[in-house]
Amino acid sequence: MDTIKLTIDNRTVEVPKGTTILKAAAQMGIKIPTLCNFELEGLALKNHPGGCRVCVVEVAGRRNLAPACITECMPDMVVKTNSLRAVNARRTVLELMLSDHPNDCLQCPKSGKCELQALAADMGIRDIPYKGEQSHYPITLSPSIVRDESKCIMCRRCEAVCHEYQTVGAIGAVDRGFPAVVSTAFGEDLIDTNCIFCGQCIAVCPVGALSEVDHTARILRDIANPDVKTCVQVAPAVRVALGEEFGMPAGSIVTGKIAAALKAIGFDYVFDTDWSADLTIMEEGTEFIQRIKAYLAGDKNVKIPLMTSCCPAWVNFYEKFYPELREYPSTAKSPQGMFGATVKSYFAEKIGVARENLVSVSVMPCVAKKYECEREELKVNGNPDVDYSITTRELARLIKICNIDFTTLPEAKFDSPLGESTGAAVIFGVTGGVMEAALRTAVEVLTGKTLPKIDFEEVRGLEGLREATVSVPGVADVKVAVAYGMKNARVIMEQIKAGNCPYHFVEVMACPGGCIDGAGQPYHHGDASIVKARYAAIYKADREMPLRKSHENPEIISIYKEFYGEPCSEKSHHLLHTHYFDKKIKFDIEK
Repeated sequence: MDTIKLTIDNRTVEVPKGTTILKAAAQMGIKIPTLCNFELEGLALKNHPGGCRVCVVEVAGRRNLAPACITECMPDMVVKTNSLRAVNARRTVLELMLSDHPNDCLQCPKSGKCELQALAADMGIRDIPYKGEQSHYPITLSPSIVRDESKCIMCRRCEAVCHEYQTVGAIGAVDRGFPAVVSTAFGEDLIDTNCIFCGQCIAVCPVGALSEVDHTARILRDIANPDVKTCVQVAPAVRVALGEEFGMPAGSIVTGKIAAALKAIGFDYVFDTDWSADLTIMEEGTEFIQRIKAYLAGDKNVKIPLMTSCCPAWVNFYEKFYPELREYPSTAKSPQGMFGATVKSYFAEKIGVARENLVSVSVMPCVAKKYECEREELKVNGNPDVDYSITTRELARLIKICNIDFTTLPEAKFDSPLGESTGAAVIFGVTGGVMEAALRTAVEVLTGKTLPKIDFEEVRGLEGLREATVSVPGVADVKVAVAYGMKNARVIMEQIKAGNCPYHFVEVMACPGGCIDGAGQPYHHGDASIVKARYAAIYKADREMPLRKSHENPEIISIYKEFYGEPCSEKSHHLLHTHYFDKKIKFDIEK
């Protein structure tokens, strides 16, 4: 690899050719402030023109200041990151941004996590010398995302992640000068665009221009309502991330503390989404077994590959971009959906409560789950299976509102009969986890033999698109693929359209690394080490479980005997499966 030497702040550094000044400085431990630059799991978002100019530095021999994020290092270059000229220019740029930015920090959803706020503090800005009329835009709501364009600083990170990472293109730059914002085409509501509600725009937004719809106040009202019973489920990825909101190291496993906190908040029943993840494997795994057997028997009508259906943003993606291929994904509901359907039928009947008087809440690492709750096909006579979903961040706020000292809470257990789970369910929280969990069950069912080794390490990893061949003795070599991010999923969808897809089974998740980096998780501002710590913690939790295969969960076995009969039975199809729609946006040119 070709390298070059240069001097930054009177120190010599050697870097690969093509390295930016920003990265070279970071390699030396020198922090240059930036707003528009962002990396998402190794993907440097390119759709920014170095426009924020917060990272300018002084380069010897250059008349103007250089934006460090897009200026490549050159041999013998001499750079000053802390010169008075550079520092004053950064302050001026930031002051101009703040002059057109609302100052309602106390009410802002990003307060305390706002990068603009942090930069202003670091630069000692206490007064804005530039006075003028601020830009004002109405706050717009969707089922999942709140947009406050008055706070947009035009860093265009959200635009980049939407176009480059998800290849959705629901938002983009609108207007020029002070009125410029990132918005939708023609000012349409997000629900009427290609938006899939993955929420990654929220995850990368440095300010409060984008945030999730907050349901914490509704939860507290329902808990206080004596006429209803409240139950809550908690997704696997939440337990390896929530601790970060209370100063605990990334990757801390806080499962027992979460159960204790939810009981202290006042929920009547506290359950584990891992239970319904095991249920999902029974349904989705059975569906895969049925399809692969039919395919191997020569049935030309069977849709192969089977594609997982746990991620609602992914469901939204193929409904909007590939509705003609909507027979390929599994019809199994997500674990959130399966839990909601079960708790409002089986459990409501068990405790003698009408479904309308049972409030079902989920805690998810996801923003798209909020939209999933509102899908009409996931309701019975207008009553949702899951009344509303909150993010990991919202749960942290609830715990703080209720004045609970999370770090000193003694551990508690989830309630039964919807609280016991296996290691296979835990790994749903990472990319490749749903695939591995399904294989642990499907291979044993297909072969009729106990697996000598249940860790399918070939489907693990943090690469955005990977493939493997799993040998199923006496049956076939099953070709599988795992993808996260819609850019990677699009590759597989195009193969299916062209008729040359080599896979039998495909897992797709929308977010980087899977649910561990969902848009509802604690903000990490591009620190990949935090995501890797969560990833490692998921597999640690799996290894420590006494049972690690979904079909061995005694509560799952029991509910099939008592209620559902068997996987993919008529009753389970009615309650645990769904169908998909053609939601491709059709533009009205005359409009």
